Amino acid sequence: MHESLTSQLALSRSSVDRDYLTRSRPGLLDELRADPRTRAVVLSRGAALLADGSRPHLELLPLSALPAADLVVYLGRALEGDSAGSPIVAAVLDEAAAEALQADRDRWGDLRRLGADLDSLDAGLFTQALAITNWHASHGFSPRTGVPTLPAQGGWVRHPEGETEESGGHHVFPRTDPAIIVGVTDEHDRLLLGANALWGGDRYSILAGFVEPGESLEAAVVREIKEESGLTVIDPVYVGSQPWPFPASIMIGFRAKVDPATSPDPVPDGVELIDLRWFSREDLADGTRTIGIPSRTSIARAIIEQWYGGPLDAP
Repeated sequence: MHESLTSQLALSRSSVDRDYLTRSRPGLLDELRADPRTRAVVLSRGAALLADGSRPHLELLPLSALPAADLVVYLGRALEGDSAGSPIVAAVLDEAAAEALQADRDRWGDLRRLGADLDSLDAGLFTQALAITNWHASHGFSPRTGVPTLPAQGGWVRHPEGETEESGGHHVFPRTDPAIIVGVTDEHDRLLLGANALWGGDRYSILAGFVEPGESLEAAVVREIKEESGLTVIDPVYVGSQPWPFPASIMIGFRAKVDPATSPDPVPDGVELIDLRWFSREDLADGTRTIGIPSRTSIARAIIEQWYGGPLDAP
């Protein structure tokens, strides 16, 4: 059994008390706006406002200092740092308001690029804020009735327009899409990596795919690897998980082995993957590696390095 990677993963870190019981308190957002301790993670076009400085760090602004936001969601209370104990919200600004607040686009950070460089408080806040606001952006209408929906309970529920939070009825709750991601090895302990058609053919990663309705995680591992590579794998072993809010996934990591009774020759599907290759540790060693590999923000990088036996120097 492999030790879980979750505690080491960039976007699985968090120093936030989600304070979920407070979400249902009547008038919560008005209360937060009136509280001078309330701080906001400011988002615009999927990027977060960063503080000025050499090291990436979120700029947590007083909520009262912000222009009108399109959406405010209560994230919880910070457990460490200068804001320890303070209530934290996510505030989404439209492009014009964001430009007026901070015109320098270098001060707006991308989570994919910066996730591994943020501390645990900022990584947890940015990941949570992006995930929940992405959900709001795609659920303006009820999937059951088609009527417009409005945020409720601190931003963690949407209810049909015209209903109150207390009236019951059909409410829409946040959803997360589960996806498996797998480090596959052969009888020589080589690692299978593939080049995605969208990456241009020079960057390789382990294989991944979404879990289908009515399917176990282990069954999804076997099916996805078969579909994408033609290989039959056995013994899927869970190694860790990481939220991936691009827009709404959680990546569930596994290791698996090729069935020794089947062919070990991978065949790319030609749609998602344009190349598949087995790599030895020597092939991926610093100084000899000729391909790009995933960034440190991703669980894919952690699974590769777990198999490799240590860190690799690619950024």
